[in-house]
Amino acid sequence: MRLSVIMPVYNEIKTIKEIIARVCAVDIEKEMIIVDDFSSDGTREFLKTVDSGQWSVVSKPANHIKVIFHEKNQGKGAAVRTGLERVAGDVAVIQDADLEYDPSDYVKLMEPIISGKADVVYGSRFLSLRYIVLPWNYIANKVLNLVTNVLFFSSLTDMETCYKMFRTEIMKGISLKSRGFELEPEITAKILKKGIRITEVPVSYYSRKYSEGKKITWRDGFHALWSLIKYRITD
Repeated sequence: MRLSVIMPVYNEIKTIKEIIARVCAVDIEKEMIIVDDFSSDGTREFLKTVDSGQWSVVSKPANHIKVIFHEKNQGKGAAVRTGLERVAGDVAVIQDADLEYDPSDYVKLMEPIISGKADVVYGSRFLSLRYIVLPWNYIANKVLNLVTNVLFFSSLTDMETCYKMFRTEIMKGISLKSRGFELEPEITAKILKKGIRITEVPVSYYSRKYSEGKKITWRDGFHALWSLIKYRITD
């Protein structure tokens, strides 16, 4: 079973080399689809060396890397949607480029899919003992999980997790519209509305501080809340 790793990237020059190396080091047959959302800090220039094959890690076996460059900044949701269009694997996962999530958890995420127990698996930070998060983000996530479970009669512990793994055919059958961080609730709402059960497994997580480049703010929490309500009512 081949894995497609969709990596939206925007201004991550401090972490981009490390995250690519970590993904490549995971012993799974995979492709990596990196979508640069018009970075301006040198990330874009580095990814051009990856795209041309000048960076040595890309030559490791069982790794194929595609790099796609947006010609203007469009948002994380738009970058993920661009990546989904190029997915060739049987299973896909979304991977942020900021080192908050550990690619070594891919094996754990894939197990329920490989065994036939699930078609969609979320990596839950709240089920893990290795979970370090900012207080505001903790509270916001708890509220969003509660709203999700009330609106969609679910029992999720981490709707906002980046680590959403799914059979590719599942996501190919869902029309996504979000351009920004509200992509997370949109994916969840549309999967649950289709009656597809989401299984969760614990993953490790280390939250960056805003001084380290963290991009999600309290405003994104309100956008996520509105998205949950909107997609409960509409398609």
